[in-house]
Amino acid sequence: MSQDSYLVGLIGSGIGPSLSPALHHREADRQGLRYLYRLLDLDVLGVRGRPQEAVKTLLHATRLLGFDGLNVTHPCKQAVVAHLDALSPQAAALGAVNTVVFEDGRAVGHNTDVTGFAASFARGLPDARMERIVQLGAGGAGAAVAHALLTLGAGQVVLVDAMTERAAELAASLDRHFGAGRAAHAAPSALAEHLDDADGIVHATPTGMAAHPGLPLPAHLLHPRLWVAEVVYRPLETELVRTARARGCTVLDGGGMAVFQAADAFRLFTGCEPDTVRMLAHLAELTAADGAVTRAD
Repeated sequence: MSQDSYLVGLIGSGIGPSLSPALHHREADRQGLRYLYRLLDLDVLGVRGRPQEAVKTLLHATRLLGFDGLNVTHPCKQAVVAHLDALSPQAAALGAVNTVVFEDGRAVGHNTDVTGFAASFARGLPDARMERIVQLGAGGAGAAVAHALLTLGAGQVVLVDAMTERAAELAASLDRHFGAGRAAHAAPSALAEHLDDADGIVHATPTGMAAHPGLPLPAHLLHPRLWVAEVVYRPLETELVRTARARGCTVLDGGGMAVFQAADAFRLFTGCEPDTVRMLAHLAELTAADGAVTRAD
């Protein structure tokens, strides 16, 4: 891909506070690129309750308008798959897409959440024990994070989701990909039991977004033997991160995932190599400046 101007966007619900536009714009500016990143918010458009219909319409419209690509976030990461022409192997394995590239007349889906979380985890929790991990959330982001954990060598990931069928389906898919017994699922009522002997917990639900404040689990279940990894990045110290730290847990905020997934998407959109150290510094500046709350894209 060789050009000096790009038009990209983000499709999702409640994305007004997202820092994706600023992260992409700042990196593009440093690289001398003309870059416009637009927000396509289902809430603003009045179609939040119809993600399948909305994402189909928005994909068609952005292709006609000459967009180079799109990021996709909650609640569209799985809904978008049916409307694409092709998927990268990783996106196909996950059944979830967070980045769409328009190229050669086709819409091709990718998933940079996997690589983004993996890079953040390796950087922020390099010595963490990973024999048994409990993960909250089995949606689009949850599928990517679980895939990343098992790729990094986790012994077993136990998926806990209010939608137990969704957790069961994801666990079965992960077992097919990584081997029997590598993934399991449990009902929220069994969370305490599974956390007793877990090494760590990963939070991958919408809790923490501006519209969904609060803790994703009872605070008393957090104990000092656990490390806690978060996908929320605004503020970097979410209620979960703050509470877990106060209870003696080692914590990883969502900032690294936000930056590394954005960097991978930037590379896909432009063909240019992003400077992740610079982007991490940009995120720190941006979050310090406003202290708003949202979830990682």
